[in-house]
Amino acid sequence: MRRGLDDLRVELGVPADFPADVIAEAEAAAAGAPDGERSDATDVPFVTIDPEGSKDLDQAVHIERRDGGFRVRYSIADVAAWVSPGGALDDEARDRVETLYAPDGRTPLHPPLLSEGVASLLPDQVTPALLWTIDLDAEGAPVTVDVRRASVQSRAQLTYVGAQAALDDGTADETLQLLREVGILREAAERARGGITLPTPEQVVEQGTDGVWTLGSRATLPVEEWNAQISLLTGMCAARIMLDGRIGILRTLPDADPRDVARLRLSAHALGVPWPEGATPGDVIRDLDAANPAHAALLTDATSLLRGAAYVAFDGEVPSFTMHAAIAAPYAHTTAPLRRLVDRFVGETCLALCADRPVPDWVRDALPELPGLMASGDKHAAEFERGCLDLVEAALLTGREGEEFDGAIVDVRPDRDTGIVQLRDPAVRGRIEGAALPLGEDVRVRLTEASVAQRKVLFELAQADSASSSAPNLDRR
Repeated sequence: MRRGLDDLRVELGVPADFPADVIAEAEAAAAGAPDGERSDATDVPFVTIDPEGSKDLDQAVHIERRDGGFRVRYSIADVAAWVSPGGALDDEARDRVETLYAPDGRTPLHPPLLSEGVASLLPDQVTPALLWTIDLDAEGAPVTVDVRRASVQSRAQLTYVGAQAALDDGTADETLQLLREVGILREAAERARGGITLPTPEQVVEQGTDGVWTLGSRATLPVEEWNAQISLLTGMCAARIMLDGRIGILRTLPDADPRDVARLRLSAHALGVPWPEGATPGDVIRDLDAANPAHAALLTDATSLLRGAAYVAFDGEVPSFTMHAAIAAPYAHTTAPLRRLVDRFVGETCLALCADRPVPDWVRDALPELPGLMASGDKHAAEFERGCLDLVEAALLTGREGEEFDGAIVDVRPDRDTGIVQLRDPAVRGRIEGAALPLGEDVRVRLTEASVAQRKVLFELAQADSASSSAPNLDRR
């Protein structure tokens, strides 16, 4: 496994360490005072909510009631307080673009001294932040928005599992209770806008204390969705600020091709998934259960609706298309600057516009190149993530050729002789070959090949008669 991961890093050009000049600049920045004047918000009892073991904490939240609605305070790590424009840290971040995650560790965007230290919103340390204050009405819609530099101090580092448990057993504090209330309101607003969320389980790779690697599937907890709604709300507010100011960079996604929507309807009909009259794709997808083989197949097919995401920069003239179709609103990435390059520039743009000051030249000068940098970085990250999963799947199954497994066919090519099978245990998703593959049905499959060197697994139907002659013949072009 480790040799395979090392080979993958070499193949994709993933850097092993930070150059000496980058480390030196990070050490000098960490030893000094952060740049910029800021207000004191250390009295606000922020909390962070992240996966277990996270150290690069970008966001901290506090929510309270106000007359007629809610006040959301959302602190975002102030990376620009530590990274000087045009310096070694800045140049390295533009080369890396985003943090990469692997089973044996992460390749961070910024040196851990910053991203997991002085710049991270760790509990009980005073940290520079961009403080978003978003007042909502009783329905959860934004009324006023402000962002400014501040010093903050998180009171607690919560995990998703711990936060969900506290909400479930009634021990959650007011911020968590209001996070649930506001999150539910924002989910309702997303449905009303026609937004699309794919409830697809996450493949999780873990190494036990005995050194054994395992691959599992983890469903998203409700508190994760509510927490994500605060991030989405902030990104939507950032987009609105930049559009009004006629400068910035958006994350866009075109509307689904009507032909893809029509094919998805046919898929739903063939798989026996109800599609009520007048329902949008988002209405149908939102209620799918990935544990149901037919639903899992439709979720796989639904990814065709979310193609074409891009970054669009502008300065002076608003672009002709500004929407993110999955969110059903203009949107910008601004809440993860420790892990993603573009967020730092969006945050600085919004700071300047809210203060009625000119956008800094170093931000304005970077706007034209950011879409290309982010596109290549996203592609690189996707290749690395897929390579890691392929490697783990092959390593787990090596030596088990000929064994049979339970699974479900979740995708089939137009010729119905090649597709994708999702195993129950381990949670491997691999290529399967065979005649008339039965899309959306439970199957028994046999492993025919597992190659760590090629990061490849291949299956066949365990019984020739497993594929029903009445299986749907769907066009997946």
